[in-house]
Amino acid sequence: MERQPVCAGCSRVGPMRVFILLMGVALAVTACGPGDDAISFDGQFFSARLKSERSDRAQFAVTTRPVSASLAGAREAARYEATVYCVNSFGRSDVDWVVGPDDEDEALTIENDTLMLQGRCREI
Repeated sequence: MERQPVCAGCSRVGPMRVFILLMGVALAVTACGPGDDAISFDGQFFSARLKSERSDRAQFAVTTRPVSASLAGAREAARYEATVYCVNSFGRSDVDWVVGPDDEDEALTIENDTLMLQGRCREI
């Protein structure tokens, strides 16, 4: 006994569904990478976070990870994050580092693959 399609043209529904599914997966995968405005440091992308106290916004701590990808890149990602913060908050890029990206490796705080630096934006 020969199988009959339920509707005319249904034999093309399978490939069309596969095509739509593949396009959806491709679109989802492109959203997984770093954004168009992401900047790489030493060929790597880093997650950087900067926190400051409300009572003294010039004082900040910045963390970058993963340090295991590149210590040099993590240092520069932290410097960049601090510079952007200081320019946006105080109109200047000058930072007085307590523990900074130019310090010796031994002076840096690295925990759980995260580099932690501290500094202060120079105010006008």
